[in-house]
Amino acid sequence: MSNNYTIFTAMVDIIASPARAIDEIRDHTSWLWVPLILIVGLTCAAFAYYYLWVDFDWLVDETIRGLPAESRAEAAPGVRSFMSPTTNIAITVASIVFVTMIMLTIFAAYVHLVAKLTTSSEIRYGQWFSLNAWSGFPGIINAIAMFAVILTASSNQLPQQDLAPLSFNSLFIKAEPGDPWFNWGNSVNLIQIWSSALLGLGFSRWTGSGLVKGMIVAFAPMILIYGIWAALV
Repeated sequence: MSNNYTIFTAMVDIIASPARAIDEIRDHTSWLWVPLILIVGLTCAAFAYYYLWVDFDWLVDETIRGLPAESRAEAAPGVRSFMSPTTNIAITVASIVFVTMIMLTIFAAYVHLVAKLTTSSEIRYGQWFSLNAWSGFPGIINAIAMFAVILTASSNQLPQQDLAPLSFNSLFIKAEPGDPWFNWGNSVNLIQIWSSALLGLGFSRWTGSGLVKGMIVAFAPMILIYGIWAALV
C-alpha cells in the first residue's frame, strides 16, 4: 500500500488504471462513501435538473399517452393531480438512494458467499461492499451524459428515455415505446458491463482466482436476469 495514495487518485485509477485502484482500496473500506455519494448525488442532480427543465405539461401528457388505452381516460385526472416537478424529484431521489443501497447490499452478499464457497479468501463482507461501490463508479459517466443530453437538446420536450444515450436501446435496438424490447433495451447499458468487468477483475485479484472465473462470477447475475427477461420478451 502506497502511503501517498489517496482516494482521489483511486477515483482516477478506477477508470484509467483499475487494477492498481482495486489493489489499493482493498484495505480502505471507508473510502467507498466518497465515490458512492458522488455517483448518487450527481445522478439525483441530473434527474432533478431534468424535471425542472422539461416542459412538464408535455411530460404529463406523454405519461398519460403511455397508459393502456382502456384505462387512460379514467387514470388521467389522477396522473395530472399527482405529477409535479417536486413530487417527481422526491420519488426519483428516494428511489435512486434506496435501490442503490439495496443492490450494493445484495451483490456484496452474493460475491462474499461465492468467495467463501469457492476460494480460500478471507475478504470481509465490508470489503466486498466497498468493491461493489467502487465498481459502480463509471456510473458517473451516465450522469454526465444525462446533463450533456439536456444541455444539447433542441427543445425542452425531451422524453425521459432519451436521457440514457449509453443504453442498448439508444445504441443498438432503437425500439419505440410500446415495443416489447423497449424496456429491456433501456434497462441495460454499457456502463453496467464496464462495472461488472471491474467487479470481476476485483474478485480475481482479491481472491487469487483466474480472471475468467472472476468475470463469470461478476457477470452471472446480469446474464441470468437479462437473459430470462429477453426470453420472456
